[in-house]
Amino acid sequence: MSTYVMLSTLGPEGMDTLAHRPERVKAVNEEVEAMGAQIITQYALLGQYDFMTVLEAPDIQTVARVATALGSRGTLKTTTLAAMPVDDFIEAIRRPIG
Repeated sequence: MSTYVMLSTLGPEGMDTLAHRPERVKAVNEEVEAMGAQIITQYALLGQYDFMTVLEAPDIQTVARVATALGSRGTLKTTTLAAMPVDDFIEAIRRPIG
């Protein structure tokens, strides 16, 4: 499983839903997990983004499906980043090229 960070920004309709039904966040998380990704942790943010979700997925295609399905609703926009533990990053840098 690979790790991804998904940053979400709610549109006006998404913000309205959140204001009237904050529990909808949990329902969306269940939908994400039904698409094959596992939510590791999630934070509500103050600033440029509204939510930061760390998730694991078997492949990038699964994450693309999640991001597209969520974005197609028109209630939010996502930015998704591949992530790796710092020790794995250091190990990758130390490997010889070629």
